[in-house]
Amino acid sequence: MAAAFGYSAELPGDPRLLQLLRLRVAQLNPCSYCLILHTEVATKIGIPGIVIAHLPSWRESTMFSARERAALAYAEALTIFNQEKFAAAHDELRTHFTERDVAEMAAVIINMNLWTRLKLAQGAVPINPDMSRTDDVVAPDADTPA
Repeated sequence: MAAAFGYSAELPGDPRLLQLLRLRVAQLNPCSYCLILHTEVATKIGIPGIVIAHLPSWRESTMFSARERAALAYAEALTIFNQEKFAAAHDELRTHFTERDVAEMAAVIINMNLWTRLKLAQGAVPINPDMSRTDDVVAPDADTPA
């Protein structure tokens, strides 16, 4: 969809890192379309399945470098915005990356958040309404209409 507006995902940065950021933002939002798409891309560019599987627990995992960890913290701070966490994540990110690298990562994260949230708002990503229901845990009364 982004290509229709002239967006190209071909960036000069580290493809593995940028794909991990896209996938992490998709997990945080959560967007099933984006999760499928970016998991497939991650696999195609050579990111091992075990790394993809451990992405939600990146803080506890030893599979991610210090640079990747700083970038993932930044992605989370920018996606689930908190001024203090964002400032700290940005400062840590700058210890590992150039200003240009940080700008590129911010663009990827912001773009992912924008497209994901637009798709969710438009209803383009089907959400199963039964997943959020809790009333089917308890058997309904005979007098209660189904």
